[in-house]
Amino acid sequence: MMRGLELVFFAILLVLATLQVAISHGEQPLSRIAVHNTRLRLSENADIRASPSILGLKGQNSEWVTLEYASPNPSNDDWIGVFSPADFSASTCNPDEGSKQSPPFLCTAPIKYQYANYSSPGYRKEGKGSLRLQLINQRSDFSFVLFSGGLANPKVVAVSNKVAFTNPNAPVYPRLAQGKIWNEMTVTWTSGYGINEAEPFVEWGRKDGDLMRSPAGTLTFNRAPARTVGWRDPGFIHTSFLKELWPNSVYTYKLGHKLFNGTYVWSRVYQFRASPYPGQSSVQRVVIFGDMGKDEADGSNEYNNYQRGSLNTTKQLIEDLKNIDIVFHIGDICYANGYLSQWDQFTAQVEPIASTVPYMIASGNHERDWPGTGSFYGNSDSGGECGVLAETMFYVPAENRAKFWYSTDYGMFRFCIADTEHDWREGTEQYKFIEHCLASADRQKQPWLIFLAHRVLGYSSGTWYAEEGSFEEPMGRESLQKLWQKYKVDIAMYGHVHNYERTCPIYQNICTSKEKFYYKGTLNGTIHVVAGGGGASLADFTPINTTWSYFKDHDYGFVKLTAFDHSNLLFEYKKSRDGKVYDSFKISRDYRDILACTVDSCPSMTLAS
Repeated sequence: MMRGLELVFFAILLVLATLQVAISHGEQPLSRIAVHNTRLRLSENADIRASPSILGLKGQNSEWVTLEYASPNPSNDDWIGVFSPADFSASTCNPDEGSKQSPPFLCTAPIKYQYANYSSPGYRKEGKGSLRLQLINQRSDFSFVLFSGGLANPKVVAVSNKVAFTNPNAPVYPRLAQGKIWNEMTVTWTSGYGINEAEPFVEWGRKDGDLMRSPAGTLTFNRAPARTVGWRDPGFIHTSFLKELWPNSVYTYKLGHKLFNGTYVWSRVYQFRASPYPGQSSVQRVVIFGDMGKDEADGSNEYNNYQRGSLNTTKQLIEDLKNIDIVFHIGDICYANGYLSQWDQFTAQVEPIASTVPYMIASGNHERDWPGTGSFYGNSDSGGECGVLAETMFYVPAENRAKFWYSTDYGMFRFCIADTEHDWREGTEQYKFIEHCLASADRQKQPWLIFLAHRVLGYSSGTWYAEEGSFEEPMGRESLQKLWQKYKVDIAMYGHVHNYERTCPIYQNICTSKEKFYYKGTLNGTIHVVAGGGGASLADFTPINTTWSYFKDHDYGFVKLTAFDHSNLLFEYKKSRDGKVYDSFKISRDYRDILACTVDSCPSMTLAS
C-alpha cells in the first residue's frame, strides 16, 4: 500500500516540478509555489480525509466538501492543494515529442490551495484541523494533498481519498449569447460527452407552449493552444442555435445528451427572454464591465487578493437580474492564463447570469496575447491560450472567431465590439469592420450607438497611460476618433484599466459640452467610459488633473444603460459592494438631433438650389 502511495506521490512531484515554467505575470498565486524544491515526506502519522466522497446526489453541480487533517509536525506554513483529476499517474501524460525534459507534461494542476490553519487557528499547537472547500462538477474526480514546508519548500505529507460527482460528464454551465440575427439565441455548455458517446441537443419552447429539439455542434481542443503547466482536459463544448424567436417572449430550455444506448442525460430547466425587434420601443437594460475575473466563495488562495471584487460584481448582477436584459463583459474574462480549470470555475460562477440573459464577451490581452501568434501585442498575457479558450467557451456572432470583432443589435441599441488584440488602425480589416458597423446603424430605429473594446482606445487617467503621455492605448484614438465623430457614437466604453472613469463629450481632446449630468440635443462628441473595475486588482489614477475627466472612482463596479425609448437614455455607474448608483447622467434628444451636423460629422454641403 505504502509503495503504491509513493508512486502516486512521485508522480505528483513530477507534476509540481513542471510548474516552475509557468508564465504567471504576477497573477497566478500558484506560481508562488517553489515547485522545484518539492520533496516527498510521507508520514504514517499524517492524514487527510475528505467527505462526502460522492457529490451531486440531488443533481447539484456545486457542493461543499469538509476536510479533516492531522500532522505530527504542524506549522503555520502547512497548506492543502486541490488536485483534479485525482490520479497523478505519469502514464496519463502526453510527453512532447522530441522533448529532452525528463518530467512529463502536466497531467493535472492544483486547482486551488488554502493554508491548513485558515479555519483552524489551533492547528499549529494541536496538529489537527478542518477546512471546507467548494467544488464544482469539472468532468473528473478530486483529491487533496497536505503539504508542509510552506510555498517555498513544499513537502508532500499526505493525500486524501478521492471525491467525485455522481455524473462527472453531466451537461453544465449554459451560457447564452445573441446569434447573428436578432431573433436567434445561442446556448453553449460544457460536458464530458463526445460525439462518439452521445448526441447533444437543446429541448426548448415558449413558456407553457410546445417543446422542440435543436441539435448542437461540438468542439474541443488538444494541448497545442496552451502548452503550459495548467493544461487540463477541457471536455466538450456544445453550441445550439435557437431560431425564429418571438420578440420579448419567454422561453424555457434544458440541455440534453442522448446516449447511444438510448438513455438520456438532462440538465435542469432554465429560461430566457428573447431579444426585442430592432428598433422596438420598450425598456431595455444593458450591463457593461470588464476585467472581472473569478474568485472562490470558500476563500481559497488560488487568486489571492487578485480578484477581490469579482464575487461582489457577480452577486449584484444576480440580485438585479430581473432588471437586466443583456450583459457585456469586455475582455479579461477569468485570467486563467493557461490554467484551463479556471474557465470551468468561471462559467460556474456566472451561470445564474449567463443562463438567463445573453452574456456577450470581448477579447482582452489575457485571452489572446502570445508571441508569434498574430496578436497585435507580443506579450505573454494569455499564458499560451492564444484566444482558443475564449473563442471556444463562449459564442460571439463574429464572421471569424479568431478575429474577435462583431456587431450585435438589441432593440434600440447598436453595439460595435472591437478586438484590441488585433490591429484596428486605418487601412486594416478591423478598421473597415468598425466603420461599416457604425455606418450601417439605422439611427431612426436604433438611436443609441455604443462602441465597446477592451483596451482604452479613447481616454483614461490611469497611471501607466499618463506616464506614456498618451492617456490612451498608444495609437488608440488617432484613427478611430474621426469615425466616432462622423457616425455620432454616443458612448465608447473600455476595460483594461481597473477602475471607473467618465469623460465629457469629447472630440480631439476638447470637451464639446460643459454639462455633466443631463445632455439635451446634440452631444457634438463621444462620451468615453472606463469600466474596468469588474473584479481584478484596482489600478491607480495619475495625480495629473485632466480637464476632460468628469468622474473617477478607485473601486469595483459596473455600468448600466437603460433606454426608456428612442429619445431618453439613462447611464448609471454602480459599485459592486452595494449595488448603489455613484455616478449617472441622462441623454434626451430627438432623431433630428442625431441628424444635425457637428464638427467633422457631415459631408460638404452645396449652396446650389
